[in-house]
Amino acid sequence: MVQSAAAGAGNSYRKYTPSKIVFFLIKWFLILFFAVYTLFPLLWLFITSLKTNAEYFADPFSFPAVFQFRNYVNAFNQANLGRMIFNSITVSVAAVAVNLLVASMAAYPLSRFRFKGREIIFLLFSAGIMVPLNALMVPYFTIFSRIGLLDSLNSLRILYAAIGLPISTFIIRGFMDSLPGEIEEAAYIDGCGFFGRFFRIVLPLSKTGLVTAGTFQFLTCWNEFVYANLLTSSPQNKTIQIGIRYFTNQFTTDYVSMYAAIVIAIIPSVLGYILFQKQVISGLTSGAVKG
Repeated sequence: MVQSAAAGAGNSYRKYTPSKIVFFLIKWFLILFFAVYTLFPLLWLFITSLKTNAEYFADPFSFPAVFQFRNYVNAFNQANLGRMIFNSITVSVAAVAVNLLVASMAAYPLSRFRFKGREIIFLLFSAGIMVPLNALMVPYFTIFSRIGLLDSLNSLRILYAAIGLPISTFIIRGFMDSLPGEIEEAAYIDGCGFFGRFFRIVLPLSKTGLVTAGTFQFLTCWNEFVYANLLTSSPQNKTIQIGIRYFTNQFTTDYVSMYAAIVIAIIPSVLGYILFQKQVISGLTSGAVKG
């Protein structure tokens, strides 16, 4: 028994070799470094949004003497953020719904059917992921100008739904590939038609992939700035990202109210990812380990 205890102590001692200790310290140093690197700007932004402009200019990294929650009230009053948040929500929800419907219908035949040129078509879809969106500003502006949709939220709904199709199709198709074909075969034998198999079987079973694609699409729509600024001009059609600019004019800038508006603008993105984090990770890994 004494020998067993001594052997156990020796084994536990050998587990912590100098190389393992160094690796352990380096690993946690990198984890803490990237955590601070990621969270510090958000924490600084929130603290600064509760200062006065005088405190901000005196010392940007100090804590406020008194928390100025009225900065958030000023943010709503000065830039009409309520209207802009409503615009962003309606644009994002509509664009996500259209995007998922079209992407799932495109992904279904590319995943469940075998036909000549299937991989070429999928490659063309995937190539759209690599196209920089800013390179298409002139064509998009010309198209929406010709069809009379400039300065309209419908232009943003159509555009956002379209630009997210490549990545959404890629994600949803990868998840559909992991579904067993026997489920559809059994439904076909029972008399279920093409649309029945798609809407009643494949689409519900692909809900994790749909949530993954929908989350990425919502974040893209909510945070997009360039096209929202390009295609809309009147205040009633502006989105939340455009509203942040309203705190800057030719002579002065209300920095603390602008930072409060930025905090308000990023809250839905953070909440969306927190709520659907498990589905996003599950959806990405399901498509990655398909056999």
